Amino acid sequence: MALHGFDERVPGTTVRRDAGLYGYERALARRGLWPVAGTDEAGRGACAGPLVVGAVILPPGKSGEIPGLADSKLLTPLARERIYAKVVKRAVAWTAVVIPPQEVDRRGLHVCNVMGMRRALARLAVKPAYVLTDGFPVPGLDVPGLAVWKGDRVAGCIAAASVIAKVTRDRIMTALHEDFPSYGFDEHKGYVTPEHQSALRAHGPCPEHRFSYVNVRGAVIRDRLVDDVDPETAEEMLGASA
Repeated sequence: MALHGFDERVPGTTVRRDAGLYGYERALARRGLWPVAGTDEAGRGACAGPLVVGAVILPPGKSGEIPGLADSKLLTPLARERIYAKVVKRAVAWTAVVIPPQEVDRRGLHVCNVMGMRRALARLAVKPAYVLTDGFPVPGLDVPGLAVWKGDRVAGCIAAASVIAKVTRDRIMTALHEDFPSYGFDEHKGYVTPEHQSALRAHGPCPEHRFSYVNVRGAVIRDRLVDDVDPETAEEMLGASA
């Protein structure tokens, strides 16, 4: 059952609207459903670099409540690094799965997202009894689970997974800047920004770009990597790929 807000049922109980960031985990634990794993991804909207999926099991009770924990997108880079260290130190189990851009191109983004969540959950050193996912369900798990709307803002284990995924991916993109300094990966982390688009137009894509994305395909054509495409046909190809 997909959740669409705080005031929803988990097996045998109700999560109160004011239950806070750890309300889902506490409610599930009261019903004997622990460990609870959360999973989330980073890099879904980027046109370069990998998709990274994190999975985390936090300890029950106060020891699993991490000061400052929130959706990774709401934290500054420095805060994310601090909370990443706390999650790694306190977590019962955690993992991060890196899916390269070539696999995203080959399989498709959503397929890779679901596959990455399955992989991350399977690699946890402790098997969860229940899984909370951000936004959409993950079919094929051998344990029950719930898709939580805006889960990285309402469930502690999902927020922790979002931090693991985001920090892991940001570090990868910063390292890629050393190999491909023309694109500014250390700044925009592969997301579509005016600066990134300008670099694509000037230099064409690099091997770390996702060639299934329309702006990257457009840069290939504009960079004349396909020499036999005339301008009018190129515009038609760009429009068809939108």
